[in-house]
Amino acid sequence: MGLDCWTDRQPVGMGSKRTPWSEQLRAVRNPDPAPERTFADVPGPGRNVKMSTFLDPGMHTLQIGTNGESSQTPSPPSSPGMHHESFSIAPLTPSQSPRNEARAQRPTSFSVVVAIDFGTTSSGYAFSFSNDPEAIHMMRKWEGGDPGVANQKTPTSLLLTPEGAFHSFGYTARDYYHDLDPEEARDWLYFEKFKMKIHSTSDLTMKTELEAVNGNKVQALEVFAHALRFFKQHAVQELKDQCPSLQEKDAIRWVITVPAIWKQPAKQFMREAAYKAGLVSPANPEQLLIALEPEAASIYCRKLRLNQLIDLSCKPLANGLAPELSIDSSFRQAREQLRRSRHSRTFLVESGVGELWAEMQAGDRYIVADCGGGTVDLTVHQIEQPQGTLKELYKASGGPYGAVGVDLAFETLLGQIFGEDFIATFKAKRPAAWVDLTIAFEARKRAAAPFRSNPLNVSLPFSFIDFYRRHRGQNVETALKRSSGNVVKWSSQGMLRMSSEAMNDLFQPTVSQIIRHIDDLLKKPDVKGIKFLFLVGGFAESAMLQHAVQSAFGSLCRVIIPQDVGLTILKGAVLFGLDPTIVRVRRSPLTYGVGVLNKFVEGKHPKEKLLVKEGKNWCTDIFEKFVSVDQSVALGEVVQRSYCPARVGQRKIIINIYCCATDDVVYITDPGVRKCGTISLELDEVDEPSSPKSRRREIRASMQFGDTELKVAAMDVRTSKTVRAAIDFLSN
Repeated sequence: MGLDCWTDRQPVGMGSKRTPWSEQLRAVRNPDPAPERTFADVPGPGRNVKMSTFLDPGMHTLQIGTNGESSQTPSPPSSPGMHHESFSIAPLTPSQSPRNEARAQRPTSFSVVVAIDFGTTSSGYAFSFSNDPEAIHMMRKWEGGDPGVANQKTPTSLLLTPEGAFHSFGYTARDYYHDLDPEEARDWLYFEKFKMKIHSTSDLTMKTELEAVNGNKVQALEVFAHALRFFKQHAVQELKDQCPSLQEKDAIRWVITVPAIWKQPAKQFMREAAYKAGLVSPANPEQLLIALEPEAASIYCRKLRLNQLIDLSCKPLANGLAPELSIDSSFRQAREQLRRSRHSRTFLVESGVGELWAEMQAGDRYIVADCGGGTVDLTVHQIEQPQGTLKELYKASGGPYGAVGVDLAFETLLGQIFGEDFIATFKAKRPAAWVDLTIAFEARKRAAAPFRSNPLNVSLPFSFIDFYRRHRGQNVETALKRSSGNVVKWSSQGMLRMSSEAMNDLFQPTVSQIIRHIDDLLKKPDVKGIKFLFLVGGFAESAMLQHAVQSAFGSLCRVIIPQDVGLTILKGAVLFGLDPTIVRVRRSPLTYGVGVLNKFVEGKHPKEKLLVKEGKNWCTDIFEKFVSVDQSVALGEVVQRSYCPARVGQRKIIINIYCCATDDVVYITDPGVRKCGTISLELDEVDEPSSPKSRRREIRASMQFGDTELKVAAMDVRTSKTVRAAIDFLSN
């Protein structure tokens, strides 16, 4: 593939005096003096390039043409991630800052918003009708459930038949798999907590695979599509039961939640899975929104009244109770009250903002810590008055510090007691019994509290006890006496008796990472003066985490938890679907740009970057930024580039996008810079003008960095027609 576009450098955009487009085009066609040219991804000197580089005297513009539509363009040897597949480009360059451009908003055509909170450990959906946005309806009560655990959502568990066909999801999948004969269960494909794979995979593609409990692999896209299809079918059926005349195809706007720390490939992956599941058609991408989980929680918290919030910073009553006990007691009391009132499944929200928000002043800052099953997501927001919109003050941060870390610590403890090789064998030979053991631990994990004195009992499945006796020639009690240091004992009822010390040890590594990350965030200059810290997500229900966060930060800010903390993100996602403009300013998580050529400057540019063509000296591999890491980008702001096909009749332009976690990048070959995606522009066939000067075809691409996803649109300047444009982060 070769360079199939050309242009000149002209500064436009926010932060500089814009040149009218007519004058820009005159400057391009009649340069006097000749403007500085920029060209992307052009191989440097000494490289074997099967392409022609020439200056068109009629255009006064350097063009790099190829023979054929998609011939190869070798990239610089040190260019990251190129693999000889790039189209070289030459952008018409705006200034570094995006500019605000009024977007043509389509009229609202949907009747209902359905949000799916796709969690690591549990998932669910909720919906709201556009003509009654103050009422949020939760999903129907799930069948199944665990004693002592409110089944507000259903486990993120998927069961496929041995042939790979969908069987069930949630409690039904988990319970059916548990009841299978051990030998039969080895052939079934059971997936749980699989969302984490999308975050941890560095080279995520459409063909990434997930491993089932039995060790067999299935394409991740299929697994996620099965889960989303399940929610679609349930939600649509419930909506049709309430509104028989509802037209499914165009009436529903779908919202899917993802962690804010997810990179663009993971967000695109969820969108592709939604397409495959049939939620929406790729022809109508605007019918699906990707919501960032801490943002959704922040949006919902705006609506809460004071009696719907639990302030962990409140002083305890003078009744002799320790602060920790009063915190735990108030939270459990609120949760029980919520459980008793859940018969209606409908939550009413304020038409404006809640009482806490009404007290806030313009500029007040707060942190939302979304502590979920797999990840912890931190976002910092500032209130903008009088409109009440939100502004992100620091790029989303976090990591894999969710409640799953406690589960992994429990598995490590079992390995220390019974042997890592035995645990691995047991998981492979008795997968259903292993799931049963994890369910038993989950229930006891939720009961853990920082000042609990009595032990917690975790039931061991009979098959575990029997399997250990047959493989080790001794009983589990002997193993416990020999290795656990008296913190885990054996109960004659077939249970592990875990002391409070043992339980604290399981929580400590994960909780410490969360505390450390919040502390690091609070030390950032942009995050000074925080007034509130909102704890949300399923893990925020843990008294262990609540106590640790309050102890560490209660003196710096008020630590607050919504009563329905496990449903905060789900409800907020519904509100986001009703009004996606509520978060007005976001921060770019990375530096994005393209590779270009610039005029070579002696003493500034290294010799190895010198490229001499047609008697002119060029510097290769210059990283030209679209947007910088942690840069504020408002919703609706765009970065524009113009691209011109080098050949008459050309039908496609491909542009490589590079990214970096720092702002001081100079070349696309610098350490930490990688090719992260491509923009493709599909050109329609047009009648070419007879005048050579009029043959230049300019395609103007507009990229948005202020939304939850990176978006691109394009237009043929001469005809004012829309050009099919797509941005792809999964084909690298």
